[in-house]
Amino acid sequence: MKRTMLAVLVALASAGAMAQNPADLAKAKNCLACHSVQNKLVGPAYKDVAAKYAGQKGIEDKLVAKIIKGGSGSWGAVPMPANPQVSEAEAHTLVKWIMAQK
Repeated sequence: MKRTMLAVLVALASAGAMAQNPADLAKAKNCLACHSVQNKLVGPAYKDVAAKYAGQKGIEDKLVAKIIKGGSGSWGAVPMPANPQVSEAEAHTLVKWIMAQK
């Protein structure tokens, strides 16, 4: 019973993250403080992220981890701070949206 209830809660949380507009989610999670779709700010433009990683196997999971845990070295000297307030489901939503940018 507990496992079933947990599975239902996880599914609902994932569905909620997918239902939210990804651009609004990026704004709510402060992603747009450092990134924009078209232009480099502190971090790279999302269109540049999509171009750099297009077609790479396993990239969604790698970028999800980077959103949640942070990282450095991929785009120069400025590190990307961790964003632990982004859930894994939300990070997947964000990455799918980022990778769709042109």
